[in-house]
Amino acid sequence: MARTRPNVPGSVAGFVWLVIVLVPVYYVVVTSLRNQRGFFDANPLSFPANPTLDNYALVLRNDFLRYFLNSAVVTLGTVAITVAVSLMAAYYVVRSRTRFSGLTYKAFLLGLAIPLQATIIPVYWLITRAHLYDTLLAVILPSVAFAIPLSVVILANFLRDVPNELFESMRVDGAGHWRMLVSLVLPLVRPAVVTVAVYDGLNVWNGFLFPLILTQSSDQRVLPMALWAFQGQFRVNIPAVLAAVILSTLPVLALYILGRRQLVTGLTAGFGK
Repeated sequence: MARTRPNVPGSVAGFVWLVIVLVPVYYVVVTSLRNQRGFFDANPLSFPANPTLDNYALVLRNDFLRYFLNSAVVTLGTVAITVAVSLMAAYYVVRSRTRFSGLTYKAFLLGLAIPLQATIIPVYWLITRAHLYDTLLAVILPSVAFAIPLSVVILANFLRDVPNELFESMRVDGAGHWRMLVSLVLPLVRPAVVTVAVYDGLNVWNGFLFPLILTQSSDQRVLPMALWAFQGQFRVNIPAVLAAVILSTLPVLALYILGRRQLVTGLTAGFGK
């Protein structure tokens, strides 16, 4: 049996890339534990001699929890609507044999080619005409519209792998489309549903453009906008800004850890055909 030679250049390159990724993360964490004076006096990469959580307390006292709640409402609302609409659309595209279903799928593919930035003016006009400006719903609706095309593509590719015999057996038993969607499709495409939920949730949680254009008051501010405001409010207090960054990143990190396997599996299935 031939021995496999170690890939030394690949190992070195992987280690260098790991350092490149981890050093900024380490810097953000240790800096958030410094006081404002310690940030200017100490070595930026040294661990603080007297770590403190005062920066986190300062951020939490400045309406951070309200911004967090607004982001949670926008994210959960967008994900719930996107998953429900996309699952029904994918079921129709895969199970219907009409010409219109094929055109519908092509329309979703076309939606992937439309950049978000190119639609800001018409989206703003529609939101203001609907009297939704400066509300959380003004952020949710456009986010749903731009999340649906990719979600339908992922779910439709999963649905095509479901054997047709399962649908026919349920149809013989008298099941209608709604029952097949809930009792058969939803359990079998659960990895794809988790993929869509995690991927769309990450995008909406970190979204900046729609909240910037479609909201104005501090009551409707979400976390990306709050971080921008903290940079103005704490323009010389870098540790407080980085503490706000860490607090806003924790839910995203937890969501990714919980759904990372389904996310990779779903995206591979969605583009591997």
